[in-house]
Amino acid sequence: MMTAIDKQTALVLIDLQKGIASGDKAHPVPGILANASRLKAAFRQTQLPVVIVHVEPIGAPASLVRSEKGNFPKDAAGQQQALQKMRADGFFDIVDPVKPEPGDLQITKENWDAFYNTPLHDELQKLSVTGIVLAGISTSIGVEGTARSANQRGYNVTFATDAMTDTVAAAHENSLTYIFPRIGELATTDEIITKLGGR
Repeated sequence: MMTAIDKQTALVLIDLQKGIASGDKAHPVPGILANASRLKAAFRQTQLPVVIVHVEPIGAPASLVRSEKGNFPKDAAGQQQALQKMRADGFFDIVDPVKPEPGDLQITKENWDAFYNTPLHDELQKLSVTGIVLAGISTSIGVEGTARSANQRGYNVTFATDAMTDTVAAAHENSLTYIFPRIGELATTDEIITKLGGR
């Protein structure tokens, strides 16, 4: 249940890129993307920060991509070749419903956590952000990894439960049932948009 939203809250959308949003997921992806797009529009309308995060293992171990593509090569040469093909195929491109717009903050991460080895925390501090709303794919990987770091840095976290999904339904439910309630509050897109209007 959502009780409040901070006056300075940012929307952080995790890994809503073509390669990760494609394929079978626990929930229909068009609905997840539609809700993420609604959140993005609401945050922009209230002039609150929107952060578009995408993963691309540039020069880093490709463990996250390996988790998304089970047969990903383990040798460095094979990884580089596979990554080049993925780039050419648009794997890392942000999906159209949430494409970055002028004023959106864009963060590229190399692993599960959007704070690790990125400027995200510094950029949010410049904007006096104290709370974040998290959404994206996959719930138990990029969203949970980022949420744990946000919690360690003292952000008030709200999870947009109908704007996230996972490849594994049980993993999604585990995050929502056992992990996220210890980190922040859970709410639907409609509940978050309502709170935005009354903050």
